[in-house]
Amino acid sequence: MRRLGERFTLLGPGLGYLTVLMVVPLALVLSYSIFQRGRFGGLIYEPTTENFARLFDPLYLNVVVTSVKLAGVTTILALLLGYPTAYAITKLTPKWKTVALIALVLPFWTNFLIRTYAWIVLLSPAGLVNDALTGWGLIDEPLQLLYRQPAIVAGLLYAYVPLMVLPLYAALERMDDELLEAAANLGAKPARAFFSVTFPLTLPAVFTGCVFVFVPSLGNFVVPELLGGGQTAMVGNLVRDQFLKARDWPFGATLALAVVAMLVVLLMLQAWSARRLAGDGDA
Repeated sequence: MRRLGERFTLLGPGLGYLTVLMVVPLALVLSYSIFQRGRFGGLIYEPTTENFARLFDPLYLNVVVTSVKLAGVTTILALLLGYPTAYAITKLTPKWKTVALIALVLPFWTNFLIRTYAWIVLLSPAGLVNDALTGWGLIDEPLQLLYRQPAIVAGLLYAYVPLMVLPLYAALERMDDELLEAAANLGAKPARAFFSVTFPLTLPAVFTGCVFVFVPSLGNFVVPELLGGGQTAMVGNLVRDQFLKARDWPFGATLALAVVAMLVVLLMLQAWSARRLAGDGDA
């Protein structure tokens, strides 16, 4: 009993945190999803499966497909940009490594909404990007950069690329340099050594970074609203609108549960892949 009490004392704060801020909200969302919407909002406590059937409406499926596409493109670009960045940071001296890492996380010290508005200043017809292109004589008229899907991807990429760089940097920093030396001694050129040694050893970090970028990108609603001008709806916008505008809490809760289920499956796949890679490495 004493040992059990000690364990509960250590686990109590964490379990309490998860219960209050995750289990209880999820239980409420689940309970909302099985009831009906009132005529003027609110809930009618009569069980129904209609909310789950509405998930397969082509209108909502199109929003989900668009969200997955934009989050996927953002994740791929974050990987293509983040891997070389993380690799370059590992080659710096300790002093400049610290400077680079601080510069990487520095934007997180600024409010997310302010950073998103900064992109409006950059991409607007009278913004810095169009002014620069016009001044250099590359264009005659301002380009319409805002309120398009590439603007949404740019905003998401800027917001979440550090979440890709940090796990990759940690994995590359832990890697034993003697492995690359051994590959070079066996006649492997730098490119061959990278794809045969470095990249396979960092695959778990690649999967982790992809999850870290994909998950918040999928649920983000601020960037599509501001940089997309509300013309491209993502899942986060749809859930928000169901709760705050349509006042359809049951269907909003059902959408939220569907997103949570998708993310749980994604996290399970990431964990399975990491275990599989770790098992292959031990073998």
